[in-house]
Amino acid sequence: MKSEIRKHQFKLTCMLYLVAAATVTAAPQATSADGATVILVVGAPGEPEFGSNFVRQAGLWQKACTEAACRQTTLGLDTSHTNDHEQLKEILAAEPKDGPAALWLVLIGHGTFDGKEAQFNLRGPDVSATELALWLKPFRRPLAVIDTSSSSAPFLNKLSATNRVIITATRSGNEQNFTRFGQYLAEAIADAQADLDKDGAVSLLEAFLMASRRATEFYKLEARLATEHALLDDNGDGLGTPADWFHGLRAIKKPKEDAAVDGLLARQFQLIRSNSVQSLTAEQLARRDALERAVLLYREKKGSLPEDEYYRELEKLLVELARFYKEVPGRNQPRS
Repeated sequence: MKSEIRKHQFKLTCMLYLVAAATVTAAPQATSADGATVILVVGAPGEPEFGSNFVRQAGLWQKACTEAACRQTTLGLDTSHTNDHEQLKEILAAEPKDGPAALWLVLIGHGTFDGKEAQFNLRGPDVSATELALWLKPFRRPLAVIDTSSSSAPFLNKLSATNRVIITATRSGNEQNFTRFGQYLAEAIADAQADLDKDGAVSLLEAFLMASRRATEFYKLEARLATEHALLDDNGDGLGTPADWFHGLRAIKKPKEDAAVDGLLARQFQLIRSNSVQSLTAEQLARRDALERAVLLYREKKGSLPEDEYYRELEKLLVELARFYKEVPGRNQPRS
């Protein structure tokens, strides 16, 4: 009987949360001071057909950045510069290292791996995974690094850390063929069809899942052996999770038994915000994300706790989240 009452109370709490979340006023997109910063790096093209593909990818990202009203810098297309290695280092050095606003670093191009070190091909000297890890070491703000190049997997191992989402187009440095994942990801980041949870925005996790699925479909339709398998890491363990380990937005497999699940942070990275959160500042959004992440992490304990205890503690978390939405400034007011 108590269990049934607890479930009933839990359902009421869920309704309270949904009603509170729905009452946040839609407002103009956040200003660049509150929104994300996106750095697009277009690598050395090699063959002309690859170069044109990289330019198309960059164009899709730029279009999404315009819609999101975020700060955006593109490196690699300006013909007046030839040493993108030093320019990238300088751009990252100038970025704020702390704060709630996310930084997205998107690498579009070719990569190489010599068995020891992976590199992303730039005009001029290439940048290695070790170098990039050193440049990014001071960053404490939310950070997404998306390496869509071949042989990109070692970047995941080097760059993985707390408060970071790392995505690579391959699961191994030895997957050295041209990758199609980058094109599909650039298309998915602003595609409403990628919005799996129907919350009005495409998260980085959702874009990753759609792009991975489309890459898999490409090789099946072409009757070719897949030469790329994208990975996502956002729990800081440097292991990564492929898309086929997810059921919906939840990872149902882990690379090892005691590993934390991937995907919780990536589902909160949204380049183009939904109407329901456009009125939130970066600080408020960070607070909301922390509360939602606490709920998602707690749900992982469901099978290891007594039912009454599980629902009782989950209800407390949801009430706190609903209270946050209720207290957000700028909620709808009755019209006079």
